[in-house]
Amino acid sequence: MLPGVILAAWAAGWLFLTGVGPAATFLLLLFPTGRVPSRRWRVVGWLAAWGMALLLVSTALAPGPIGGDRRAPANPVGIPDGEQVLRVAGALGGVAFTLAILGAILSLIVRFRRARQVERQQLKWLSYAAVLVGMAVLFQLLLVAVWGNTALTNNLSNATITGVLVCVPVAVGIAILRYRLYDIDRLISRTLVYALLTLVLGLGYAGVVLVLGQLSGGVTRNPPSWAVASATLGVAALFQPARRRIQTGVDRRFNRRRYDAAKTIEAFSARLRGEIDLDDLTVALLAVVDQTMQPTMSSLWLRPPIEASKPQAPRWSY
Repeated sequence: MLPGVILAAWAAGWLFLTGVGPAATFLLLLFPTGRVPSRRWRVVGWLAAWGMALLLVSTALAPGPIGGDRRAPANPVGIPDGEQVLRVAGALGGVAFTLAILGAILSLIVRFRRARQVERQQLKWLSYAAVLVGMAVLFQLLLVAVWGNTALTNNLSNATITGVLVCVPVAVGIAILRYRLYDIDRLISRTLVYALLTLVLGLGYAGVVLVLGQLSGGVTRNPPSWAVASATLGVAALFQPARRRIQTGVDRRFNRRRYDAAKTIEAFSARLRGEIDLDDLTVALLAVVDQTMQPTMSSLWLRPPIEASKPQAPRWSY
């Protein structure tokens, strides 16, 4: 075999989940605003995240042949002692992921019923593509049920699903270009952040596991369970700090206006805690509004203290 074939087969066994999972859950849940319909729908997002995480871990660390195929080589990072735990984690992940998909579809229906005008047109395109994908999946199930799991049915169903999946980015592109999806900057920013975060943490996790496996006797041998547990805890601890740093870098590079506005507001908040002069505070507030929102004109109306003996007119500051 060519060098790296075993690692490539191992990665191919679980990497597809990183593309299919978010498309089947978070795309339906967040499109087109980049936010959930309401706060209670965050439960669906957590179900999707935990479900995909459990499925990824259980698939990547499952002992035995890669993908369950007897002809495939053994999993280089499988944990024989954790087979039962990984099996339970995979079952829980599958249930959570299925519930998340159903919840994401339901959220899309709810959002469509509440949408008006332009947003409704955007959702129509994505809903149409999602229906086509669902029909392709049903077609695959029918093929396997009628003709069995053969090479011909696998190739035909894979070609059908692959062709239909192309409709999803096409539908999103039409929603962006034809119906003016103004919040696309938020979607792009979130996509870049979590894609880079997944890449960095995934490579870090795989690197730690493989290095420890090499130190314990070679890549082909299973790494100790304590090494896998340590790598998992390390990735969990680095998630939030890494996300903040990557978010800052993405905003600085690709969304400079938002980054500058956030820095301006942060500086004004720090000054607000120690400022006692009202005139200086008024000028600073108007400067912040002008820098962050860039209006045509800005004005601030200050209501003076009301005196019982002599009423005063409002004071305007420009």
